[in-house]
Amino acid sequence: MGADDGRRVTITAIAREAGVSVPTVSRVLNGRSDVAPDTRERVEELLRHHGYRRRTSRSVRRAGLVDLVFNDLDSPWAVEIIRGVEDVGHGAGVGTVVSAIHRQPTAARQWLQNLRTRATDGVIFVTSHLSPPLHAQLRRLNVPVVVVDPAGVPAMDVPTIGATNWAGGLAATEHLLAIGHRRVGFVAGPTHLLCSRARLDGYRAGLEAAGVPVDDALIYPGDFYHASGFSGGTALLDLADPPTGIFAASDQMAFGVYEAIRRRGLRVPDDVSVVGFDDLPEARWASPPLTTVRQPLVEMGRLAARTVLRLAQGEGIDSPRVELATELVVRDSTAAPPTGSPASA
Repeated sequence: MGADDGRRVTITAIAREAGVSVPTVSRVLNGRSDVAPDTRERVEELLRHHGYRRRTSRSVRRAGLVDLVFNDLDSPWAVEIIRGVEDVGHGAGVGTVVSAIHRQPTAARQWLQNLRTRATDGVIFVTSHLSPPLHAQLRRLNVPVVVVDPAGVPAMDVPTIGATNWAGGLAATEHLLAIGHRRVGFVAGPTHLLCSRARLDGYRAGLEAAGVPVDDALIYPGDFYHASGFSGGTALLDLADPPTGIFAASDQMAFGVYEAIRRRGLRVPDDVSVVGFDDLPEARWASPPLTTVRQPLVEMGRLAARTVLRLAQGEGIDSPRVELATELVVRDSTAAPPTGSPASA
């Protein structure tokens, strides 16, 4: 197999010659760090020798641009995703076009019309539902698509990037239970998002595993934003038997819960413990610093960008469904329930 066969060589053939698995070759192509240096060098040498990196579909017009599409841009969560996408884009010499369609069909149609007038190497949708008609139009334009935190279940040929939301919800709930709380409130995210439903399921699973009955009165609907956290925290504290710990499905909602607790004349964590989800930069600077579930937002953006650029080059990907690990970060917003509460009795 010589260098002039580069356009015909496959990942499988490279893996066979290098004596490694196909996923290992894919990780090298994807710039992943979890490959031994000598293995990476051997695989990259074979890729160069066979010209694999020059394999690009002749039907794709490289634009040097990637589109990043949000429903809204009024969240620090979105900024972290943008950082990740731009990190990869800068390294690849590719610019990022950021758009917000505000969940409005007219805005989505206008965005698509604008896209038809220019070239793009791919589109990354965030917390969006990729409808079959929109997907079909993008396929006709030969535009690869990746979805971060999808609202629904996209077609199997649409890669998705997410986090282990169920495990994160479970870890947050287990933490509150482990330090003595038995009345644990939950301020949920939007029900149309898969990540929200997974966090709620993790919360329920944590309670059930500990033998604590799930009380629907302790579950309040939210939308990931500050105001709904304030409303949820207020409603939970108004209960005849209020929770001693509250898990909010986003950091922004957790900060809203902070405010509800403050206005009640109570303190975090002396009177009520609070756990968030995201680990936004503000979480460590809150007063008190927020215990939260860290999801790797920047890395999610990076992986989405790497994936869409690989698709634009006509390359394969490891898996169409990727979930990056979450991690509980314990700070000062959680403590044992106050003495005299039902949980501490």
